[in-house]
Amino acid sequence: MAANNRRMSGKKGAQVGSGGQRRRGLEGKGPTPPAEMRKGHAKQRAAQAKVKRATARQAPRGRGGRSASEYVVGRNPVVEALREGVPASTLYVQQFIDNDERVREALQLAADRGGINLMEAPRPELDRMTNGLNHQGLVLQVPPYEYAHPEDLAEAAADKGEDPLIVALDGVTDPRNLGAIVRSVSAFGGHGVVVPERRAAGMTAGAWKTSAGTAARTPVARATNLTRTLESYKKAGIVVVGLAADGEAELGELEALQGPVVIVIGSEGKGLSRLVGETCDVRVRIPMPGGAESLNAGVAAGIVLYEAARRRP
Repeated sequence: MAANNRRMSGKKGAQVGSGGQRRRGLEGKGPTPPAEMRKGHAKQRAAQAKVKRATARQAPRGRGGRSASEYVVGRNPVVEALREGVPASTLYVQQFIDNDERVREALQLAADRGGINLMEAPRPELDRMTNGLNHQGLVLQVPPYEYAHPEDLAEAAADKGEDPLIVALDGVTDPRNLGAIVRSVSAFGGHGVVVPERRAAGMTAGAWKTSAGTAARTPVARATNLTRTLESYKKAGIVVVGLAADGEAELGELEALQGPVVIVIGSEGKGLSRLVGETCDVRVRIPMPGGAESLNAGVAAGIVLYEAARRRP
């Protein structure tokens, strides 16, 4: 009977059978979230209004056009994208998310970088945005990429008093290859990369990440028709060199690399398309004593760009 009276007592304090709830209640809940993440905070309302205005306002198109916005989803991919400096406009965080180490790091990286809106959203909204992908409560919006125009690359070289060194891609569909090629172009003093508008890799978050930040200073141009773009380069006095396993010239013998040149690289499986191959002034092969049938597009680009940089003043 005494035990029964204790259970019905109105006094505060630990109750029989509390299961440690009082102890758990004293545990810390982690660092205070940024003001933009606090429900009802003025900064959160301001951030939400800013995102709505940005979404409603259509940005002007550049000469080379713009890509569509892209979403990076999942805790690890979002953290890695933020670490690598992938451009981002908004970090969406699910309401009532389990605040683990990756979530805290994502919030900290976004806050440290600045210019990234922090938005709290219910799970159904994130499911809708990502078409039902497993976002794990974190979604990073990558803004549209502003492509250059192919003519801009040659003009940039002329402004520097240099002969153009440009890489054009024909049928390369892996964004990681594009990112690796952008990185090589930057490393060896090239003036940019040209990609077709259709059936080709674009500057996605994956390409940005593989470029290791060099995409911020090496322009990527988009061509409506790659063959016509190459013909335009030829009329401007730029030699168009295509990489092909059965090329009539060997890389070490190619004098064209010393002057204005566009290096055209095809897909690993199919190589150059017929029209693009016919448009090239010369097709060159990379000697491979080891007997490999072909090279990854990013590796091939690095080899040719090194050879060009070695010969140029």
